[in-house]
Amino acid sequence: MKHAKDESLLRIAAVIALLITPTLIPTTLHSSFGQEEQQQDDDVAPSPPSIGADIPLTYFGPAPSTVQKELVGPLQLLRSGSIDTNESTITLPLYQGHIRGSGERVWYILTDTTDKGNADALGLNWSPKLAYSAPGARVATLLPNATLEFHSGSVDFSPEHRVTPGGDPANPFPPSEAQPGAIGDNDYSPLVLVENAGGHIYNAPIVAFGVNASEINFCDGNPDYSLVHDKVVSICPSEGTVTIRLTSGFSFARPVLYLSTDASVPLAAALESATVAPKLASITTGHDDSAFSAVERIFLFANGPTGKGNPQRQGLNSALMGEGSPLNVLGGIPTIATDYSPLWDINLGVWTQEAIDNGYRSRLTEEFAILGFVEKGWITGPGDAEYGSVGMVVNCPIVFRFL
Repeated sequence: MKHAKDESLLRIAAVIALLITPTLIPTTLHSSFGQEEQQQDDDVAPSPPSIGADIPLTYFGPAPSTVQKELVGPLQLLRSGSIDTNESTITLPLYQGHIRGSGERVWYILTDTTDKGNADALGLNWSPKLAYSAPGARVATLLPNATLEFHSGSVDFSPEHRVTPGGDPANPFPPSEAQPGAIGDNDYSPLVLVENAGGHIYNAPIVAFGVNASEINFCDGNPDYSLVHDKVVSICPSEGTVTIRLTSGFSFARPVLYLSTDASVPLAAALESATVAPKLASITTGHDDSAFSAVERIFLFANGPTGKGNPQRQGLNSALMGEGSPLNVLGGIPTIATDYSPLWDINLGVWTQEAIDNGYRSRLTEEFAILGFVEKGWITGPGDAEYGSVGMVVNCPIVFRFL
């Protein structure tokens, strides 16, 4: 009997792990009700300091972050593109490479690198921890014309992206259907080791594959999602730009925006409107702050508070109800911690019934508060399992910090 119970718990944990991702509601939600627009994420931007004061906002000086980036205030972390915080989008440079042998075009973006000098020069996030992600990276060669020739790795964007919430309106998690709209082959990873450029690793998610510029010329929006990544708002090869939708969350109580592009499992990719990147499954999880770890932790809640407009709203049930982002909590990001990685190791939390009955369930926004609730037994893993990593990796580069 114990063996059967253990297997049951493992199945529960595996299913939930497959289904959970930082961006739960897809850009376009296909359901029995047809095509619906994505709900706008909660407005996590801080209120102005003039509230409750005897002076107008114009009397306040610039945010401390304009003097020193580690101090409180807004800060764009991924500086390679222009951000629109009202629309939660970023417009990034669009790069073109090709696959060795077949010559198929690869359209991609750059977000993070182990190369400190190039990170500073290009406005990318510097992530030394990516040096330990080599098992999950594919290889590219830098050509004399400054383009990348990828040795392998393709993405099929033609599948129809479908996500349907579960049948119980009060508990729509897990969804009854989750079909990813982009599927990488077994060699695909957004991580690229450039073999003849110092062996540095770049985070280079593919946003279109095997198509000519004229086929993806959606400069004014309304892209064909059978050709491009489901997070793309507009793509313009003639101008060398692509605009991508962002997700809101928190890191050490500071509201942030981040970009979700890839996941290591199909169901997770479907739920976050991302690409299945099988090679990411080679990344070691459960060792986020130890030596030689390539990951950081991201904290999710299966059964957080629900209710549109509820200031405590958070979690996967809420997101599947169409109430907005699940408002996940990220670990260390640049300027707050030294261990940033765009590779996030999912830690799934379930509020216990006792915590709910006592009124303890609320929105949590920083790592150590969450771990405190875990330590006291108010939050557990799925099926009352021990809390911790569920062994799934998602690629979510940090973009912007509001505070």
